[in-house]
Amino acid sequence: MKPAGDLTIVFDQAGTHAQFVRDHLDFFNVGATGVSAYYAVHYFLKNDRAEVLGGLLGSIWGGWLHISYLWIDEAVRGQRWATRLMDQAEAYARERGCHSVQLDTHSFQARPFYEGRGYEVFGTLDDYPKGHQKFFLRKKL
Repeated sequence: MKPAGDLTIVFDQAGTHAQFVRDHLDFFNVGATGVSAYYAVHYFLKNDRAEVLGGLLGSIWGGWLHISYLWIDEAVRGQRWATRLMDQAEAYARERGCHSVQLDTHSFQARPFYEGRGYEVFGTLDDYPKGHQKFFLRKKL
């Protein structure tokens, strides 16, 4: 299919069409692999005023749990909330038939925490940002 008219590249910080692009890549991936089962993984830590003090965001597709974000507010760090969020996400992934988990973290973030949970580094980007590293980790469930 050839698009009608002239094409233009447009910069849009608001991401007006971001979901459209994600959806179409997902459709392509399902067509190429036949794997259509996708599950969002969102867990939140809230206090009695319903304020969010932490959370884990990710997704399940293709037999893998991908953890995109894990954050705990400084006021409640050191109380094992990250461990509990990870336990919940990994248990859900097992229920959904996942065989593995993957995530990334920076050198100034939580690499020792993940390694203590059995994750192993399988890739590294240097100077991301300058003077730091980004680590890619995985774990068999």
